Amino acid sequence: MRTIFLGILIGILPCVTLAQEISGTELLAKAIAYHDPSDRWQKFDASFFVQLKTPNSPERMSEVTIDLPNEFFNLSVEKDSITTQYTLDKDDCSFTICSKGNVQPTASSSFKEKCDRARLYKNYYTYLYGLPMKLKDPGTQIDEKVIRKEFKGKEYLVLRVSYDEAVGKDVWFFYFNPKSYALEMYQFFKGDPEKEGKNTGEYILLSEEKIIQDIRMPKVRAWYYNKNDEYLGTDILK
Repeated sequence: MRTIFLGILIGILPCVTLAQEISGTELLAKAIAYHDPSDRWQKFDASFFVQLKTPNSPERMSEVTIDLPNEFFNLSVEKDSITTQYTLDKDDCSFTICSKGNVQPTASSSFKEKCDRARLYKNYYTYLYGLPMKLKDPGTQIDEKVIRKEFKGKEYLVLRVSYDEAVGKDVWFFYFNPKSYALEMYQFFKGDPEKEGKNTGEYILLSEEKIIQDIRMPKVRAWYYNKNDEYLGTDILK
């Protein structure tokens, strides 16, 4: 009986080992295959609405347009009866405020700060709704060591990502479902979390999905501080 048991165990062990051995590059490829199975991200051209709910603040509704092939981005934000619009058309930018029907266009050459903010919003929305595909961008450093980690009672495959200095100093951790490879959470720190950055940054829990142009995007994102789990807000993809 002992011989039979050992024979079965030896036959099983290689399968278990292979299932656990996955590199960072391989994990990213599987995650991209799940979220963007038709390889559509580079041709993405669509508009969607994002509803933001935060404690002690009115809800905010934003319409986001991302047209990657034509390098076009538009963000229209409605809050407290005021609509603010940021537009980037390649290198040209514009900014408009509309309050109770009164439109006040702003010359792009006069408002460098507003143009910088428009680029910030473009990078923000393109990055977060383009994950995990955006992890293929130049300057991204993928840690090949994948770890298994439990967070709030769920087990994940965790990918550590840092960036070239010219791109950014934040360190990100991406949490994937170990069976489907769906991205279910991400977390960032201002610097190395094992050193000066451990009490900085936020984690974002993802739930539900919405398919836009064959791409699986998170429908609900709930934001929390790393240091004390304080809830910051939720945005919902409409």
